[in-house]
Amino acid sequence: MAIVEVKVPQLSESVAEATMLQWKKKVGDAIAIDEILIEIETDKVVLEVPAPSAGVLIELVVADGGTVVSDQVIARIDTEGKAGATAPAAAAPATATASVAAPAPVATGGSMAGVPMPSAAKLMADNSLAAGSVPGTGKDGRVTKGDVLGATAAGATKSVAASTIPTGAPTTSLPKVASPVKAVDLGERPEQRVPMSRLRARIAERLLQSQSTNAILTTFNEVNMAPVMDMRKKFQDAFSKEHGVKIGFMSFFVKAAVHALKKFPMINASVDGNDIVYHGYFDIGIAVGSPRGLVVPILRNADQMSFADIEKKIAEFGQKAKDGKLGIEEMTGGTFSISNGGTFGSMLSTPIINPPQSAILGVHATKDRAVVENGQIVIRPMNYLAMSYDHRIIDGREAVLGLVAMKEALEDPARLLFDI
Repeated sequence: MAIVEVKVPQLSESVAEATMLQWKKKVGDAIAIDEILIEIETDKVVLEVPAPSAGVLIELVVADGGTVVSDQVIARIDTEGKAGATAPAAAAPATATASVAAPAPVATGGSMAGVPMPSAAKLMADNSLAAGSVPGTGKDGRVTKGDVLGATAAGATKSVAASTIPTGAPTTSLPKVASPVKAVDLGERPEQRVPMSRLRARIAERLLQSQSTNAILTTFNEVNMAPVMDMRKKFQDAFSKEHGVKIGFMSFFVKAAVHALKKFPMINASVDGNDIVYHGYFDIGIAVGSPRGLVVPILRNADQMSFADIEKKIAEFGQKAKDGKLGIEEMTGGTFSISNGGTFGSMLSTPIINPPQSAILGVHATKDRAVVENGQIVIRPMNYLAMSYDHRIIDGREAVLGLVAMKEALEDPARLLFDI
């Protein structure tokens, strides 16, 4: 028997520990080299743990939901084992209180449909769920921990509804969550208590940090987006054909922001103790929504990027955020951020600064509005801009003029070409 240990990847210096999500394999399964065994959530990203060697998984050292640190052993693989063989030293997961398994239906004809994974089996036993009572959505129809959590949450809600709500009365359904759930029977007003994910807790911590350490003010302006929209319409087909990506609004906002930051370096600076750090580069954070929460990947050296480079990178960030594949290095640093609430229909907001940065631009939905031009009321596609800034180092003058510079660049995009 040749044993290979599966370890937690090296976490960044700022990340002390991480949480195990859900094992994708169970003890006795055949493993291919580099096959993803589990995902580990830090307060910044979700990391995939691949198999370091091919073989058979013989032991899960840490169960789903366990807390781990860098280089900790979480499983073991027998490189000479055979799938389905009973592991002589397969211990119960270190974080589990007992080795309890729910009765599983017998697989026939090689099918694993309805067979619970180890974590799911224990959860089924804890909740007195009979074998075959939970439909599986995992590989080959296996029952995952998420399937059991969903079933228990749905069962709790149905129980409340059946016992307290009259026939024909409207019912209230609670959201389906893939976390430990505590359902409370409050008659017609049921509740669920779900612990925050590491990312959500980190977001909360940093937002409070920003509000408590920065002297935040917000300045507003409006911009006529017609010139940008006309330019996009004129060059969209040729641009897409040449670069394989469409021109979006965000590349214009990034370019306009860099244009203003060059004119007013204080907006691109940050505070470090009693020092002001002036950055000679322009790393722009782009706030992106993901299933796990808000993340802010960074466009490095945005001043050196073309419109096509920016659009491609933003599209890549969006897909990675959706798939939970953003790396820690892609979200570290940044000298200025842009948040686009307009994607969700926001008309106006006051964005919160992303520490240690000193300013953030909020852009919103572009809508046709009545404006006055040369004494005449006309209809123009208008967007409201909001820039929050740290008044400790940025005076109102720099903030207002910086936002005006962004407005002027968007209303006359040719300024971006001539840097004026």
